[in-house]
Amino acid sequence: MNQDRQTILIVDDTPINIRMLSELLMDEHEILFATSGEDGLKRALQERPDLILLDIMMPGMDGYEVCRRLKEDPATRDIPVIFVTALVQEADEAKGLAVGAIDYVTKPISAPIIKARVHNHLKLKRYQDMLAGQALLDGLTGIPNRRRFDETLQMEWHRAQRTGNEISLLMIDIDHFKRYNDTYGHLAGDDCLTSVARTMAEVVHRGGDLVTRYGGEEFACILPETGSSGTRRVADKIRAAVNSLQIPHADSPVASVVTVSIGGCTTRPDERRDYDQLVACADRNLYRAKQTGRNRACFCEDDEACTSTFI
Repeated sequence: MNQDRQTILIVDDTPINIRMLSELLMDEHEILFATSGEDGLKRALQERPDLILLDIMMPGMDGYEVCRRLKEDPATRDIPVIFVTALVQEADEAKGLAVGAIDYVTKPISAPIIKARVHNHLKLKRYQDMLAGQALLDGLTGIPNRRRFDETLQMEWHRAQRTGNEISLLMIDIDHFKRYNDTYGHLAGDDCLTSVARTMAEVVHRGGDLVTRYGGEEFACILPETGSSGTRRVADKIRAAVNSLQIPHADSPVASVVTVSIGGCTTRPDERRDYDQLVACADRNLYRAKQTGRNRACFCEDDEACTSTFI
């Protein structure tokens, strides 16, 4: 898929309508489609399109309900929705806008009108995504910030609850960073933070994984659909990569170079648990890594121990 072309999801139970809209828009955009409200929700969650063209009158789940559910889900609520429908009453349009649609186009559609409205809303979406992206980046290191961490963890936690998959979290701290700043100065400390952050982001490159600056010299790594063994491998890679930077740290009692300590936790979310507890679990293991010598990773001893920390 061309990453420069924005993606449109067409949800309509009539194939001829999908074909007509596709032919109008496919030269400039990537087109996805679904023929029911249920499939539309699944595709929206899986593909995260830039815009959804949504019919209202469909068997089963109608367009109003689809739009309402899209706007309730943190993963899809920012995707703009345009209703494309044969319902022409003012009350129908008002209801569509009330459930969260950004626009309302009636059938039979006018090709110039639908193309212009799609173009305008996609242009606005690109600009909003750019602003949102800037707001979610750490100004010093250039990696995602705490706000992005909170939003992503909440989203991935709820996704794991729906799918039944595991989710893992690593909390990472640069060892004796205050001593590093005292020895080399804060400008060197900023350079150290940036190098460590970018190195971790290069190591954790699987789609869906996220390395963020959590605060100060502490970082966090969200690993969706990752079990305990995979999480340990990622932690080992992070530690090795930071060690290989060979950033001198003469005042560290741990090593002659900058090192990190890591605490990890893996769980399978259910309704009894909250994602804040996953953070607390990983944080406890980070504390244990520091208490037992630093420059190491600590995890729950087994799945039962990890689960018990949540209850």
